[in-house]
Amino acid sequence: MLKRRHRRSIDKKKRKKQIALLILLPILVLGLATAAWGTHYYNQFKKSMVNSYEEIEGRDLSSKREEVVEIENDHFSMLVIGVDDSEERGFGEQSRSDVLIMATVNQNDHSAKMLSIPRDSYVYIPEAGHKTRINHAHAYGGPKATIDVVESLLNIPVDYYVRVNFTAFLEVIDALGGIEVDVPFAFSEQNSQDRAGAIRLQPGLQTLNGEEALAFARTRPDNDIERGKRQQEVIKAIIQKTMSLKSISKLDDVFKAVGSNMKTDLAFDEIKYLGEFGIKKRISIDSLTLAGSDYYVNRAYYYQLDEKALDDIKIELQNHLEMNQQQTN
Repeated sequence: MLKRRHRRSIDKKKRKKQIALLILLPILVLGLATAAWGTHYYNQFKKSMVNSYEEIEGRDLSSKREEVVEIENDHFSMLVIGVDDSEERGFGEQSRSDVLIMATVNQNDHSAKMLSIPRDSYVYIPEAGHKTRINHAHAYGGPKATIDVVESLLNIPVDYYVRVNFTAFLEVIDALGGIEVDVPFAFSEQNSQDRAGAIRLQPGLQTLNGEEALAFARTRPDNDIERGKRQQEVIKAIIQKTMSLKSISKLDDVFKAVGSNMKTDLAFDEIKYLGEFGIKKRISIDSLTLAGSDYYVNRAYYYQLDEKALDDIKIELQNHLEMNQQQTN
């Protein structure tokens, strides 16, 4: 069985601009496919994933778990953290998370639930000592602080994390030849260099390149809930495009983009298993959002989560992980 173990930390590389969109799942699919496509591509995939590994010191086991997760048998969860630490923003190591996506996976019915957590959600952050936006947690204590806050908010374990670099998002989509998205409205948005109005899209079904997909995922003419839905639409489009990929000539570029721009505490064997699980079981994905309302404190904007809706989400995710039942064996 594959168990999470303590491993030596890997030296950190200089991080670039980041945003969290779940490109891990299509990469897992690609990784499994390379086993059939040849030794070269399989080795490239393995090398990329090894370079991406980065455990969180002192966190071998979630505080919500009594035993370590055995990924081949147990239901598990994964938190995707994206941090915009671009030079234009000027936050450096005190960067805030741009998007948080919590995913739970049930092995029995081959399903996943994907919850978008609004970045302005008004929550208590222990490192800050007061309530503020949930996206501030990363500035106070990095991925560990973010994970701790999400666990407290949802009352479920975070078994794994993925930190996806913004650059990887752009490069992977471009390497795939773009993704097909039905844009619901016309809009203009800044590009990856924060140049205002650089991206302009019209309504309709169309193929978006990396810059355009990023703009679609980031634009917020309405609210964080609708923005989260658009991000999930992009995720599903990436997965669909990956599953239908006919050419393998672009894989080297995809793997290079992922290896240098993503961090995760999933070991290579765990990633390989997830790829097999995703393809063989045809996993279904259910998208969830957190209801709430606008809230102002001293003229500062926050998103006040609806307590009843939050409780319902907690129960749904707990049931999906079967936390009140014995883990599968």
